[in-house]
Amino acid sequence: MVTLLLDSSRLEVALSATERVLAFRKDAVRVERAHIVKVQLVDDPWTWLRGVPAPGTVVPRTVAMGVWRSAGGDDFVLVRRRRPSVVIDLEGDAEFQRLVITTRHGLALVQALRLDVEDEPTDVVQLVTTEIPVQSGDASAGPTGRPSRRRAPRPAQA
Repeated sequence: MVTLLLDSSRLEVALSATERVLAFRKDAVRVERAHIVKVQLVDDPWTWLRGVPAPGTVVPRTVAMGVWRSAGGDDFVLVRRRRPSVVIDLEGDAEFQRLVITTRHGLALVQALRLDVEDEPTDVVQLVTTEIPVQSGDASAGPTGRPSRRRAPRPAQA
């Protein structure tokens, strides 16, 4: 399983030995936080792959790892089966246009990217499981400082 590390200036995708071999990569993928434009959570990462693996490993609907080259730019792909994934669009990065990564911690990554974090790289899961300070000017926060949780009205039966 991929490990996502985040500090105040960059996101690092730490790869296991097996992932490095299948992705034909010697070290981790590092992206400056300033280059991250959009982060999306997706259920089927296979629909987000574009181009051809070069270099990379692909077993259709099972595993895809490595660099995918296309006319739109290079993407780094780390996909396993049809598991929830995160798609990170980049702008201005010298190496990649997009990261497509299968991780069960996608929501934690999205939440951690909204936080101001320290200079020391920390696993995104640890960042989110710690207490997150609530801004005092938050309009959705109730008197306790927590966001109010209202249920959506049920649709009328036909």
